[in-house]
Amino acid sequence: MNALVHDGTAVLGRHLQRVRHAPALLVMTQTMPIVFLLFFGYVFGGALAMPGTEYRAYLVPGMLVATAANGIMTGMFTAAQDSHRGVMDRFRTLPMSRAAVPLGQAAADLVTTAVGLVPLILVGLAMGWRIEGSALGALGAFALLVLFRFATTWVGILLGLASRSEEAAGQLGSATFMLPLLSNAYLPTDGMPDWLRTVAEWNPISAVTTAVRDLFGNAPVPDGAAWPVAHPVAGAVGWSLALLVVCVPPAVRRYAAPEGRARVRRGR
Repeated sequence: MNALVHDGTAVLGRHLQRVRHAPALLVMTQTMPIVFLLFFGYVFGGALAMPGTEYRAYLVPGMLVATAANGIMTGMFTAAQDSHRGVMDRFRTLPMSRAAVPLGQAAADLVTTAVGLVPLILVGLAMGWRIEGSALGALGAFALLVLFRFATTWVGILLGLASRSEEAAGQLGSATFMLPLLSNAYLPTDGMPDWLRTVAEWNPISAVTTAVRDLFGNAPVPDGAAWPVAHPVAGAVGWSLALLVVCVPPAVRRYAAPEGRARVRRGR
């Protein structure tokens, strides 16, 4: 355990140094949510009438969760880049814990995301969003955001390690932009066709978004929704833990097995 913490901290520092020397990627990933928040808030905000809820107050929690879900894209791109440029091969030659490398990447992503959420929250406050629930509820909402981001980053790490090239990882990562659109992050699901509403409400993003809105006091839990949305906190925690259980062990195994990378390279 001590070796894991020590080595993971070293990898964490390496990734933070990497961000410092490549600020363009950080700026791009952190400014896009603000752009979307302003676009949806001011373009759709005046056109959407939501009983009992102002649209911008409804939107900000959804955008926070959509930003957390972007861990898939950033995790995938970073893992694929290190894998295909030989960085992970060099790490394998060092006497260090095998789990420390992906864990350090995931921890560094959490740090940069926490910093990046600050301007997004400030813009939301400037647009009129407020935390209307209790301080304890707000802390719970932020804890769910951190947990979900950590889980989605591991999804991205696994997919990045399994990718055949940086380009393939980038293309697949860009496709994850659709995931928040197939949820209740931006719009309620009760106006969707039945089949699409079912898909949207079983999207993990919907459960996390509903939980965050409820804990912030911005919108009540909708009636007649699927189980994860009707029980949003349990659904959000359950989805996050399920993603970690499914993705962490195979991601660590794939990193620790250089023969797996060799098979991928031969298949390109």
